[in-house]
Amino acid sequence: MEKIVSVKNDRIKAWKKLNNKKGREKQSAYLLESWHLVNEALNANQDIKVILTTTKQLSLHQNELSQYNGELIEINDEVANHLGSTITPQGIFAIVGLPSKEDINENNINGSWLLLDNIQDPGNIGTMVRTADAAGMSGVIFGKGTSSQFNPKVLRSMQGSQFHLKIIEGNLQYWIDILKNKNYQVYGSELNENAFIYSEIVPSENFALIMGNEGNGMQDDLLKITDKNLYIPIKGNAESLNVAIASGILMFHLKK
Repeated sequence: MEKIVSVKNDRIKAWKKLNNKKGREKQSAYLLESWHLVNEALNANQDIKVILTTTKQLSLHQNELSQYNGELIEINDEVANHLGSTITPQGIFAIVGLPSKEDINENNINGSWLLLDNIQDPGNIGTMVRTADAAGMSGVIFGKGTSSQFNPKVLRSMQGSQFHLKIIEGNLQYWIDILKNKNYQVYGSELNENAFIYSEIVPSENFALIMGNEGNGMQDDLLKITDKNLYIPIKGNAESLNVAIASGILMFHLKK
């Protein structure tokens, strides 16, 4: 097994750049951090190029890692701290190939979908993806302005649910047109008492739900092309609901 003990190693320098979009696109790969996410990727048969692990993590997960047939590299704590994006990295990482954009197209879109319109907080995004997973949704579309699914903070927040769903990054209007052509109901969400009360909507198998920006809500041009825009009545004195909480209420109601 190869061992790397210097942060000046050329491969370590290259992998450190996977924490930004330019580096990910150039190398067609992204960096996963923590045993939980690495294990989720292994179980989901993701395209893992390399696993990097400290001696401690190797001893803790030797049985599971023995099933991995790819390149395994031992690193020291200095390298782990350099690569990690948390204050105290666990000491295990995976270099994973970016999924092909051809894997998902208009011909294999089916089921229920959550669309994220300019959602920027990684914690909100992760909660929404995990909730979509729990609600039995088919996939999530990250629209323009939404933080990337490969952002380290977003990856940590999704906690592996991204491997249980289809994830797309793309233009929401393009995908809304495709879903409408499939006779999907496309629901928007807005803090507007004149919108449809969400509980009056009959649950279904095939639909799309759009959730908008934390502070500004959905873009006006998207609100205009939905079939119905949904409202969650506020019973107490709070001004509004957190977008991730609101998405959970809506998804669990809408999904048949």
